[in-house]
Amino acid sequence: MQQSSSDPLPVSGRFSAFSFRDFRLFWFGQVISLSGSWMQTVAQGWLVYSLTKSPLHLGMVAAANALPILLFSLFGGLIADRYPKRTLLLFTQALSIIPALLLGFLAARGTVTVWHVAALAAFLGTINALDIPVRQSFLAEMVGKGHIANAIALNSAAFNGARIIGPVIAGVAIAYLGIPACFYLNALSFVAVIIALYRIRTRGAIRGKSEGMLRDFHKGIVFIRSNREIKHVFLLIAVFSVIGLPYISLLPIFAAEVLHAGPKGLGFLVGASGIGALTAALLIAARRDIKDKTRFMSFAALTFAAALFLFSLSGIFWLSLLVIMAAGWGMVSYLAVANSFIQITVADELRGRVMSLYSLVFLGTVPIGNAIMGVAADYLGTPHAVSVSGLICLLAACLFAKRYLKQRITI
Repeated sequence: MQQSSSDPLPVSGRFSAFSFRDFRLFWFGQVISLSGSWMQTVAQGWLVYSLTKSPLHLGMVAAANALPILLFSLFGGLIADRYPKRTLLLFTQALSIIPALLLGFLAARGTVTVWHVAALAAFLGTINALDIPVRQSFLAEMVGKGHIANAIALNSAAFNGARIIGPVIAGVAIAYLGIPACFYLNALSFVAVIIALYRIRTRGAIRGKSEGMLRDFHKGIVFIRSNREIKHVFLLIAVFSVIGLPYISLLPIFAAEVLHAGPKGLGFLVGASGIGALTAALLIAARRDIKDKTRFMSFAALTFAAALFLFSLSGIFWLSLLVIMAAGWGMVSYLAVANSFIQITVADELRGRVMSLYSLVFLGTVPIGNAIMGVAADYLGTPHAVSVSGLICLLAACLFAKRYLKQRITI
């Protein structure tokens, strides 16, 4: 990756990734586009709840969105290592406009069914299976390995800043403009990131030499298996993704039936989680480095699991906002540091494949969890199902922390 001559010299202090012109363009485009995506997530959840009043259907639609990542993200990693990443991202962003427009059209006509929503969610998930590993590995090419941890933290800040902006706007838009407005605004938001990508000079020149698909896959797996700490990090991500993260798909139930807060309350719940997540991302980005990443990840994992359990027990709206904020902080703190830990360690020619495995474990296993949580919530009740998931996550976090959390955390 070559630094543009028009850029200031890269700095080593806080937010150093912003010294790269291409990253700045990418970041601001992301904030707008991701805000629209979060609007669609909230609107889609409320639409499914309005159509079915069923936690099972909420879980199944969320599973439909994530299942393609389980099936195709490894292939996305191979593509990311072989072709210019900017071109691939332009392609995925343009395609992502289609499901947003179709959902808006069907919802506006009043002909939308839960199966329409599931099919379009699966289509978007297929696009994301390519987009996510490309996007993750593209960061290193814009800023270089020396600034990758800062770029990951700032990218996480963009994602979670949008997680605040998008849901709050969605909650108000649903209440006053209707659900279709959220889908149309999301379609429009993709234009911002397409313009940003078009102006970026970095093309994504790091390419791996192919030795055949199976051998290429095997190299990525061998890298993870040969590093004990990275293997433990991946295992805990898998537990959180299967057992912990599916609570997000059940938030419409909490908003409507447990907290009696309606669509505005749903927007504030998702937004509160985003505030905690954004705080985590900004604190990590403001640091030059976190000296002991494994101990910090242990603390963050324990925070997420404990907060998730407390959220399941709370029937008070303001208390639920506080604990879900803590859950957002813990989850993003763990994931951001885990992501940078992996990318700093991996060789450039393996980055796309390893990040596709990261996407597979982090997002691809979510459909399994969403299906399990949807069935559990249907039979046990939503709060009880989330209580059980919180306890399982807490046990996994304790086992991880037992190995690494032996001294006082130094942040």
